[in-house]
Amino acid sequence: MNIEELIAKGGPVIWILLAYSSIGLAIVLERYFLFMRLHRLPKTWLSNLGQLLERMDRQTQIAELKGPEARIIQAMVQADSEGVKDLQGVGSRLRDEEVQRMTFGLRTLSILGNTAPLLGLLGTITGMIKAFMVIEQAGGKVDAQALAGGIWEAMITTGVGLAVAIPLLLLLHFLEGIVERRALSMTRCIALLLERRCSTFNQQEEPQTPHWENITDGV
Repeated sequence: MNIEELIAKGGPVIWILLAYSSIGLAIVLERYFLFMRLHRLPKTWLSNLGQLLERMDRQTQIAELKGPEARIIQAMVQADSEGVKDLQGVGSRLRDEEVQRMTFGLRTLSILGNTAPLLGLLGTITGMIKAFMVIEQAGGKVDAQALAGGIWEAMITTGVGLAVAIPLLLLLHFLEGIVERRALSMTRCIALLLERRCSTFNQQEEPQTPHWENITDGV
């Protein structure tokens, strides 16, 4: 059986599933090439992030960097220059924005992958209903070979639905893994940038020792 016969026997559900596969493939290719174009921080920068906020030329040092991690670092350095205290909050907000930008379209891909088998099953059920209606109209006198042909034709949509859903879901998990790894990389950059600042702040805090004379006063 060629593709033309398969589409003809599957009915309109096959056309919908073909549209599912086309849309899903377009989303996968667009996201994949987007992720491949995203710049990463040079490895030498990761070891020097802790001293970046203490450098006088920090803004010129990071001006040429590109990528989601670089945009977060640039925004945090700019916020520090403007006197913003909650740099952790600035970094977390920008990280969430970058992750949201990277996950654009993945929800649609998830919907396509999860509803394709259901749509194929719907086509199979409607096909089986039509087959049994023909049996009823014929008074039960139906050739077994003709009945088997009607049943396997009805099962076509389920097979196509699974054939569309499985690759889409596998590719979805692959893309989600890329997003998760970049999110962890952004979180690591935020932590490294603020590591020395936080440790210095904790060292400047004086430990509060209990005043035993006040506690035991009147005892």
